[in-house]
Amino acid sequence: MYSYDFRATGYSYRLYSGKNALDRLPDEAGRHRARRAFIVCGRTVSRKTPLISRMKQLLADRCCGVFDEIDKDTSRSSIMRAVEAARAARTDLLIGVGAGSVIQGARIVTILLAEKDPVERLVTQYPEHGPAVSPKLLAPKLPILNVLTAPTTAQNRAGSRMKDDATARGMEFFDPKTRPAAIFWDTDALLTAPPELIRTGAGTIYCRAAMNLGAVAENPLVEADRLQSYRLAAGALPRIADPGDPAPRFDLCAATLLQNRESDDGGSQFARHWVMRVAYAFSTSIISVFPHVGQGEAYAALIGTLLRRLGDRDPEPMARIAAGLGIAGAAPAEMPGHIAERMEKDLAALGMPTRLSALGIARERLPQVLELSLRNFNADPKREFVRERELLGEILQSAW
Repeated sequence: MYSYDFRATGYSYRLYSGKNALDRLPDEAGRHRARRAFIVCGRTVSRKTPLISRMKQLLADRCCGVFDEIDKDTSRSSIMRAVEAARAARTDLLIGVGAGSVIQGARIVTILLAEKDPVERLVTQYPEHGPAVSPKLLAPKLPILNVLTAPTTAQNRAGSRMKDDATARGMEFFDPKTRPAAIFWDTDALLTAPPELIRTGAGTIYCRAAMNLGAVAENPLVEADRLQSYRLAAGALPRIADPGDPAPRFDLCAATLLQNRESDDGGSQFARHWVMRVAYAFSTSIISVFPHVGQGEAYAALIGTLLRRLGDRDPEPMARIAAGLGIAGAAPAEMPGHIAERMEKDLAALGMPTRLSALGIARERLPQVLELSLRNFNADPKREFVRERELLGEILQSAW
């Protein structure tokens, strides 16, 4: 049954997709009356592909500079250097070029350019008792244009996360004013990403799309978003190995955009079930503690164990996921195990590990992963995980 009591919100942006989509970049900059567009990206896309040179040529005298040292972890140190470079360039428009880390980084740069308070007062706060609190960031923000080099849910979100260099703690910002004014899915830009980056992104997108099928009592808009997101993500998996085929990359971009739209259409983050919430918190913490691990690989190594250990907490979502995956005839108690087997098979076919021990990480640092997971606003805004610390720690160890 659908719920017809809901609120849906639309956010304005323009999406340019396809061959030579970037040719519209000067028009979009002009629409915002920008004279000093500043590009933020990573070293690889800047120094090993022609993409940034192409963009500078398109922007001509509107481009006031490039900062190309946003790193994989969106580290605090790289963000602060980007802020200083953008401030020195007197930018009036920010362009993020990359995948999740850079796109989130561009949002944080705009926040830190505008807000006057220290960073520690701008990020989500975790009181000893009570739910997490995201401060309201009221200063006007520069417009942002996002150019994707790989599919990412970061492409049009309002939340951002950077990693503190000293502690590996995730520092979370939330500001709806940092949603992009435009998004570009350009064929040549998407083909700059190496197959291993597309693989980790595909693993993440597929896991989230499958788990989100478990949403219950959602409205008809959300169900449409989730079903199509899963169809696109699952269909892309067998095709991502071809580095010259842009089609699965476009499908994954669309799948992630639909995952974001489901929240705007009134859906609940992570489908309100424990497996997805814990998978997101654990995987995000793993990539913070172990920078060489991709989030898709972290999801793949965790999802089977989490389904088998936590799936029975949410029988109705598990039944909906099983139906979405085409799993029929299993008893309710057996559903999580069947889902785990199916997903592990799909992920193993991508060459992804299905145990933490295969990630090349130190087992003795898993307690640090657990502690970071207890401070994740998206997965646990009400701080329910703290009450489950012992169980979650044991589950994390059992995933080894």
